Amino acid sequence: MRTKTLYRRDGARIGICRFPNFHKSGSIAGMKSLYYGKNALLIRCGSWIYNVSGEPEIYYNLAH
Repeated sequence: MRTKTLYRRDGARIGICRFPNFHKSGSIAGMKSLYYGKNALLIRCGSWIYNVSGEPEIYYNLAH
């Protein structure tokens, strides 16, 4: 499963904490199949993985 990465300083600037998240040790495939849907846009920021599907510009423009 693919995720993109976002620097912590950028995450703090855009308020990444308002998005649903889970710890990096969790199962990406499991979270997508049970909760987020297979087309969810996931970003790793620090020790957490965030679902930013509500604002796809974060995934496509800010993350790498």
